[in-house]
Amino acid sequence: MRRVITYGTYDLFHEGHRRLLERAKELGDWLIVGVTTENYDEGRGKLNVRQPLMERIHQVQESGLADEVIIEEYEGQKINDIQKHGVDIFAIGSDWLGKFDYLKDYCEVVYLERTKGVSSTELRNEVGMLNLGVVGTGRIANRFIDEAHFVSGVEITGAWSRNAANVKDFTERHELQLAAGSYDELLDGVDAVYIASPHLTHLDYATTAMKAGKHVLCEKPMAQSEAECQQLYQTADENDVVLLEAIKTAYSPGFQRMVAVARSGSIGDIRSVDATFTKLTHGDLRELDIDQAGGSINELASYPLLAIVKLLGQEYRDLRTVSYRDGAGGVDLYSRMDFVYPHAVASARAGLGVKAEGDLIIGGTSGYLYVPAPWWKTEYFEVRFENQTENKKFYYKFAGDGLRYEIAEFGSMIRRGITDTFRLRRSESAWIARVMDRGRTDALTIG
Repeated sequence: MRRVITYGTYDLFHEGHRRLLERAKELGDWLIVGVTTENYDEGRGKLNVRQPLMERIHQVQESGLADEVIIEEYEGQKINDIQKHGVDIFAIGSDWLGKFDYLKDYCEVVYLERTKGVSSTELRNEVGMLNLGVVGTGRIANRFIDEAHFVSGVEITGAWSRNAANVKDFTERHELQLAAGSYDELLDGVDAVYIASPHLTHLDYATTAMKAGKHVLCEKPMAQSEAECQQLYQTADENDVVLLEAIKTAYSPGFQRMVAVARSGSIGDIRSVDATFTKLTHGDLRELDIDQAGGSINELASYPLLAIVKLLGQEYRDLRTVSYRDGAGGVDLYSRMDFVYPHAVASARAGLGVKAEGDLIIGGTSGYLYVPAPWWKTEYFEVRFENQTENKKFYYKFAGDGLRYEIAEFGSMIRRGITDTFRLRRSESAWIARVMDRGRTDALTIG
C-alpha cells in the first residue's frame, strides 16, 4: 500500500482545496491529510485564519478524500509524521516548489501543479473568498504573490500590465488563471486589485477600479498630493469600496506594539523622533528616473513619515527639507525633512544614493526607545533608561517580506465592511501625501 501525506490549513474549504486533495489521493492508496493548528499557523506567519481547527478538520473529512486526518502542531513535525505513518509520498502544491526538498531523505516529494481550471466565479461563490488581481509585474508584485499564500481567504486570480509579454510570463510563473489582455478584462474577473504599477499611474488605475466596484490596495505613494489622496477616498465612498495604502510597516504587529509602548508613557513624554531609511541604488531604474516620479522622497519617505505621524500626530508647526540631487533637475538621492511640533522635534531621512544607519530613535523625558535597522521590519526594540538595569527588550515576529500583513488587513476590512483602520488611518495617508508633496516642491537643494 502506497501511503501519501499532505498538509494545509484548509480554511474556508473551497474547490481549489478539493482538487488538490484529489490529485494527492491519485498518487497512492491511502491519503493522510495534516490540518494545521491556529498556533502553528500564527508562528509560521499564516494570517486571517477564520475557522476553528475542528471545523476545518470536519470540512476535510466531509470531502470524502482523506483516509486519515492528523493535526500539525509544530515545526519539524512533517519528518516525524512521515516516519511514524510509513509514508511513501509527500505531496504539496507547486507554489511551494523546492521548499520541502529536505523531505526527500525520508520519502518521495511531489509538487502538484495547481488546477488552473478552477474559475474565479467558482472561488468567488465560496464563502469569504476574495479574488484579487495584480496590476503590474515588477519586483514587488512577485513578492506580493508569494506573501499572499500566507493569508487565508485570498486567491490571486490574475494579472495585467501594459507589457503583454511580461503578463504572460508572470501568470505562468505564478500559475495564475488570468493573463488579462486589458485592464477591463482583469477587473471583470476579480473582486479587488493590488496596484503595483509605476507611481504616476496609481491615481488613474485606482479610480478606474473603484468606479467598477472593485476594492483597491495601492502601493505607496498612493497619491502625489493630498488633493489626489482625498479625491481617491471620495471615489471609494461613492462606490462603497475599500481603499487602502500599502505601507506594509503600518500593519505589522511589531510596529504597532512599538508605537503603543512609546505612546504609553513608558519613556515619559516624547520629545524627539529620528527615523532613517536608505538604500544604495544604481543603474537605469524607475526609482532614479525623474520622469517616473523617482527619488528618495517618493520611494522611501513614506516609512519614516509613518513613524512620525504615529508618534507625534499631524499638527506640526514647521517643516524644512534639504535634498541632495543628482545634478540639475535630477532626482533627490538623499532628503532630510525636519519637523517642529509644539512640544517635540522630528527628522525623517530617506536616501537612494547616500547610505546611513537605518534606525529609529524615539527620545522621551524618562528614557528612549531604540529600534535597530531595519526598523521598518520591526522585530525587536529596546526601551532604555539612565539606569540600565531598568532596560526592557521586546521581540515580535516579522514574517516574510511583511506584505502579508497589509493583505490580511485589506481582506479583513472588506469582510467587516469598514473603510478606515487605526493601523493606517485615511487622514494619516493624506498627511503623508501632503508632507511628501511639500518636501518635493519646497526643498532646499544641495549638490
